[in-house]
Amino acid sequence: MFCYQCEQTAGGTGCTKVGVCGKNEDLASLQDTLIFGLKGIAAYAYHARELGYHDEEIDSFMEEALFATLTNVDFDMERHLELLLKCGAMNLKAMELLDKAHVERFGAPTPTKVFTGTKAGPGILVTGHDLLDLYELLKQTEGTGVNVYTHGEMLPAHAYPELRKFPHLVGNYGTAWQNQRSEFEEFPGAILGTTNCVLIPKETYKDRMFTCGVAGLPGVTHIKNRDFTPVIEKAKSLPPLPEKEGKTITTGFHHKSILGLADHIITLVKAGKIRHFFLVGGCDGAKKVRSYYTEFVQKVPQDCVVLTLGCGKYRFNYLDLGEIEGIPRLIDIGQCNNAYSAIQVALALADAFGCSVNELPLSLVLSWFEQKAVAILLTLFHLGVKNIRIGPSAPAFISPNVLQILQDKFNLQLITTPEEDLKAILG
Repeated sequence: MFCYQCEQTAGGTGCTKVGVCGKNEDLASLQDTLIFGLKGIAAYAYHARELGYHDEEIDSFMEEALFATLTNVDFDMERHLELLLKCGAMNLKAMELLDKAHVERFGAPTPTKVFTGTKAGPGILVTGHDLLDLYELLKQTEGTGVNVYTHGEMLPAHAYPELRKFPHLVGNYGTAWQNQRSEFEEFPGAILGTTNCVLIPKETYKDRMFTCGVAGLPGVTHIKNRDFTPVIEKAKSLPPLPEKEGKTITTGFHHKSILGLADHIITLVKAGKIRHFFLVGGCDGAKKVRSYYTEFVQKVPQDCVVLTLGCGKYRFNYLDLGEIEGIPRLIDIGQCNNAYSAIQVALALADAFGCSVNELPLSLVLSWFEQKAVAILLTLFHLGVKNIRIGPSAPAFISPNVLQILQDKFNLQLITTPEEDLKAILG
């Protein structure tokens, strides 16, 4: 990093002025966090705008916040902390806007069982987050004999009525983004990457991989204007997929669906039949320590319910946790942006019980990796949510002092072991 006051390398022996860089790692940490949060907001706002929805207040904040990160503009720590909380507020608006866009365009999601095997015939595997890309592909593949499969965070698409109505949207193949290189190599059809979380492809499938929208890969054909003809033609030219049995997984618990069960849930909580709710979700990654989340869910007591969202759910969404008098013990709310639904459920339950969110029998155990996870964490701070556990490690861009501020203000905690954390939460 370069210090514009000293005109030297930040933190170097010649850096003596009070500049943003080496002078104050805490200010730099806050600015980095703000920029990552803005990237998360930008992703959600982009998807909403593609569907015809935008919000001037969000746009205005993006300009203000980015301007505040310029060198020699603002060195005030408190103002930057306020900007982070405002970033959380704007992300909440962005997620609300995207939820509205998705529901009005594709219908309200409902709990849906999704097939994980393959059907005989040509196939296209779609990964990413953009439901509009998937919708346009489904329209263009109607009557072609080509089946479409979801991958990664595209799994919740099956829960939307206007997407589910296509009979050739046949199932979900594979798991989270970090497994693409092995799962895409095994999938014999064409592959489409719609947004972020795409990995540099292996040569073994590079010629049958495509990107669209903001996604792009070296040496991979990029689709423009959502004309998916090259993807469809490639799928037809490849050997057909075999008929292969698979399990089913359930997704699509939008907040409207969950709140429709609110009275029953409240009755079970008051009767002591549901002791605690855990929101275990977020981003996934390749580190072995992320097995924590699988072990945590496996060790959650039988009288507790697990809510999940994002691709972190692939650590455990294949588990059969059963039910508590008709309430599933594993409830997949959807994509990372469906954190909005989780928030609406928490607020509604807090209102029903006449308490704050922090007083609910609810604990958040989150896995973070990329910018949207940062934006969602800032949203939770904006709402005053405390006692969140994150892992598998603290974000590298959070300085020790900033982490201490968040711990003091929100009791943010790092995960330890499933046994220790469950004991601390449940007593």
